[in-house]
Amino acid sequence: MSTTGLPVFDTTVQETNLWLKAIMDGLHTDDRHLAYLCLRATLHTLRDRLGPENAVHLAAQLPMLVRGLYYEGWHMAGTPTKERTRAAFFEHLRNELPSGSAIDPNMAARSVFAVLAEKLDRGEVDKVLDRLPPELKELWP
Repeated sequence: MSTTGLPVFDTTVQETNLWLKAIMDGLHTDDRHLAYLCLRATLHTLRDRLGPENAVHLAAQLPMLVRGLYYEGWHMAGTPTKERTRAAFFEHLRNELPSGSAIDPNMAARSVFAVLAEKLDRGEVDKVLDRLPPELKELWP
């Protein structure tokens, strides 16, 4: 059943809902908004860590709606960030979340990375992993 009347929009809404459902499963929650916050924060943190060229290649693999939130607020000149440790990555992720959020950055990152690993082309995932230090690679399934 169409919700927007445009198949391209209906498809991206459906794909995004599947992504959010998978993230909700990873977080062991029924809170769709929480899953959205984790997806957005983790994608922004990863995007900023990858650098412009690699970030754009990753974006091309995302569903259209997810790609829009991925690019939201991006300041290309400030990337890549230099997080080399898990703690620094989690601090960046925490800063992307709403102030005072109780979301566990480790759970957020792992849940989103599991969805990326499942949904994206394996070659693109490997390119992303090649750009990450060992401590961050360990967050991927």
